[in-house]
Amino acid sequence: MVDLDAADNAGITVTNIPAYSTDSVAQLVFSFILNIANQVALHATEVKKDAWSDSDDFSFTLSPQVELSGKVLGIIGFGKIGQRVAEIAQAFGMRVIFQNRSVKKEIPEGMMQVELDELLQQSDFVSLNCPLTGDNKEFMNKDKFGLMKKGAVLINTGRGPLIQEEDLANSLNNGHLAGAGLDVLSTEPPSKANPLIKAQNCYITPHIAWATREARTRLMEILAANFEAYLSNKPQNVVNSPKL
Repeated sequence: MVDLDAADNAGITVTNIPAYSTDSVAQLVFSFILNIANQVALHATEVKKDAWSDSDDFSFTLSPQVELSGKVLGIIGFGKIGQRVAEIAQAFGMRVIFQNRSVKKEIPEGMMQVELDELLQQSDFVSLNCPLTGDNKEFMNKDKFGLMKKGAVLINTGRGPLIQEEDLANSLNNGHLAGAGLDVLSTEPPSKANPLIKAQNCYITPHIAWATREARTRLMEILAANFEAYLSNKPQNVVNSPKL
C-alpha cells in the first residue's frame, strides 16, 4: 500500500508493525477447523429450532464428528503465524507438514517440509498462511483443488486473492472438498455475487482474524514504539532504504 521506491527517493522512512496478530490469527484458523470438524454452528442452531427436543435420541447428531488427533494439517507459508498454527495442531495430536518459499534450516520436532503438491495430496486440512506475491495470485485453483483429498478442508486467513474463488466454489458444491473456512476474499467487502458466499459448506468471516482487543492493543503499542524509536534517531521495523 506504500510506494517504497518513492519513499526512498523522498527520504521518507517507512516502518511496519510485525507479529502483532500472530496468536489471534492462529486462533481463528482453529476456530474454523473445530467448527467444521464438529459442525458446532449447525448443531447449536438446530437445538434452538427444537430439533433435539423433538428427537427420540439422547445424542442428536446431524453430521459425522471428526477427531483431529492423527489427521494431517498442511500449512502453506511457515512464518510466525504458520509456526504458531503448527504448534496448536500438535497439541491436538495432528501431524504437521508444511510448504515454504525457502528451505527452513531449523524444523520443529515432528514436522516436515514438503513440496506443495505433496502437501495437498497428503493433508486432511490445508491452512494458507503465506503472503500474497506476484507469483502466487490464485495459485489455489481447480488443478490444486483436484490434488487435494476428497473430503479435505481448506482454511484461508492469509489473503483472498490466493484462491481462484469460482474454482473453490465448484469444488465445494460438487462435494470434492468437505468445507472451507475463509476470513479473506478477493474483494473486501465482497460483491453479493461472489460465488463463495452461497457455496456449500463454506464458512466466511469478515476479515476479523487480526481484530481481537489484545492484537489491536499490541498494534498500537508497536506503532507508538516505532515513532519513539524514529524520534530518537534509532528507527525500528524499517522496510525501506530512504535516501538521506
